[in-house]
Amino acid sequence: MESGACVAATPRALPYYVAFSQLLGLTVVAVTGAWLGLYRGGIAWESALKFNVHPLCMVIGLIFLQGDALLVYRVFRNEPKRTTKVLHGLLHVFAFIIALVGLVAVFDYHRTKGYADLYSLHSWCGILVFILYVAQWLVGFSFFLFPGASFSLRSRYRPQHVFFGAFIFLFSVGTALLGLKEALLFQLGTKYSTFVPEGVLANMLGLLLACFGLVVLYILTQAEWKRPPQAEEQALSMDFKTLTEADSPSSQ
Repeated sequence: MESGACVAATPRALPYYVAFSQLLGLTVVAVTGAWLGLYRGGIAWESALKFNVHPLCMVIGLIFLQGDALLVYRVFRNEPKRTTKVLHGLLHVFAFIIALVGLVAVFDYHRTKGYADLYSLHSWCGILVFILYVAQWLVGFSFFLFPGASFSLRSRYRPQHVFFGAFIFLFSVGTALLGLKEALLFQLGTKYSTFVPEGVLANMLGLLLACFGLVVLYILTQAEWKRPPQAEEQALSMDFKTLTEADSPSSQ
């Protein structure tokens, strides 16, 4: 008799793509820090440098950590499903907390300086991303971590959860690119068109952000790289199919 705890082989190319995504993600965080440190004066909460907390927190939270949360089910292919779910949820919690700090920083900075809030396309997209992110986490927690949801309900909602997770992640990357361009035009003005070093570095950061988003999306869309169902998941799936088709042993 074969054991139900058989370990699925990891696709040969998957670890290389995951490693590349992590290299890109860490580079994005490092280049963001370098840009803020070299050209924006660094980061400090109790000063005019509070604004710089915003881009750094958003890049770490809503891009790097959110991307890693989406990759959990590709990386941890043979661990128990419950463990993988908890790790997926915790990464999203950390991303939410860090992003919330970034939001508080920018609103507090605007209040201190007397600047208007929520008038730009970047700010509209940013608030929408944050609202969608929180809603996605709450609904995902209710369906997949909270013990009350039925298997049939989870099965029906799972495709929507996966789609909106990828959408919110790409929306976050696009919003970061809008914010980067807005900051450069606001700070550099006409000097931006003269290829000043800050503009060049920030443009490189934008390309890295786009590349990180594309690599994560590529990993997520490869069907053969999906986490294989484990024995207990297959049993639940078969039970659900039996019940929905009215073909249970008791009805025979």
